[in-house]
Amino acid sequence: MIDDTDRRLLKAIQHNAGLTAQELGDRLNLSASQAGRRRQRLEQAGIVTGARAVVSPETLGLNVQAFVQVQMATHDPDKVRAFTRVVDTRPEIVSAWTLTGEADYLLRVYCTDLGALHRLIHEVILPIPAVARVQSQIVMDQQKPDAPLPI
Repeated sequence: MIDDTDRRLLKAIQHNAGLTAQELGDRLNLSASQAGRRRQRLEQAGIVTGARAVVSPETLGLNVQAFVQVQMATHDPDKVRAFTRVVDTRPEIVSAWTLTGEADYLLRVYCTDLGALHRLIHEVILPIPAVARVQSQIVMDQQKPDAPLPI
């Protein structure tokens, strides 16, 4: 069970995972040790599964963000395994979802330029026998950055 204080803690660390126990305690009107124990309990319960730094892709030369829809020719697990291996191992693919509807997968990718996106699609993804079709949408601008969960 999570209470209102846990919810406030979760909101705070979604905005800044680097908050110290003292800073969390100050925000939640708790001692640092109480705030630290609450965070630890939420981690042990699997509610908090990690903490990451938010890095600017452009500063790293990742100038193209795209969403790639993949339609499979087959759903045979043995034949799809080559595709899932690519998804799991290619650093350009930062997240992937299975979907209902026409596309079976939606991939979010970051590439240095359009040529790198072209190579990823035409030299890596499309040659996989289980892949029937790929459709990509290049992000022109991200109106709203990835936001914390609505707690």
